[in-house]
Amino acid sequence: MPAILIHGVPDTHRVWNGVRQHLTRTDVEAWDLPGFGAALPPGFGSTKEEYVDWLIERLERVGEPVDLAGHDWGCILTARVASLRPDLVRTWAGGNGPVSARYVWHPLAKIWQDQVEGDRYMNELEPASFAHDLMTGFDVPAGPAEEMAGHVDGPMKDSILKLYRSALTVGAEWEPALADVSAPALVFWGVLDPAVPIEFGERLAPAMRASRLLGLDCNHWTVLQKPAEVAAALEAHWNQPE
Repeated sequence: MPAILIHGVPDTHRVWNGVRQHLTRTDVEAWDLPGFGAALPPGFGSTKEEYVDWLIERLERVGEPVDLAGHDWGCILTARVASLRPDLVRTWAGGNGPVSARYVWHPLAKIWQDQVEGDRYMNELEPASFAHDLMTGFDVPAGPAEEMAGHVDGPMKDSILKLYRSALTVGAEWEPALADVSAPALVFWGVLDPAVPIEFGERLAPAMRASRLLGLDCNHWTVLQKPAEVAAALEAHWNQPE
């Protein structure tokens, strides 16, 4: 069965490149979500529910349960998939994506969720300044920050706004169903994350009945800042006895 890696916001599949370089298995795929490097299907509204449905449909086409992993929004969406369709997921791993009614959205998310301020933010967004913000606010290395900012195009901006505006109460909506997850789970978290503090990893791990909460000495983008450590944890998780 393959391993499927899902990125977050404002990322593409490229955010997993460092992790993939440290993996020994070759049956690993990193998918682009619609609007984030992948084309938007006709009529796709970029809501959280539509992203979950899109993931489920693609996973159904794989034909067997997968090792599913996600970071940031990828964590949130894949946790939802694992709760709704346990038949599609052999193992699950995720990090730095909160699924909690207690979580209060970070300041930038609140801007995106505001119809006026969010539109203004995206209209004025410049790649250089955005990359600088990623480097100074989240310790993203310069190269990955510049690459990430360079891929924030029109469709991604629109998708980000629609996704966040659909997710005002995602924690309250999706947290209860985490009890339905049956796949062995691993939670990894950057303990210095200012946007999603480690306490939400500490809440997610027992909710998913995770075998481990791996705290990493880094900021939000664990997969960029600690790729070798994330890869090692994933492979250990995937290789545990059934």
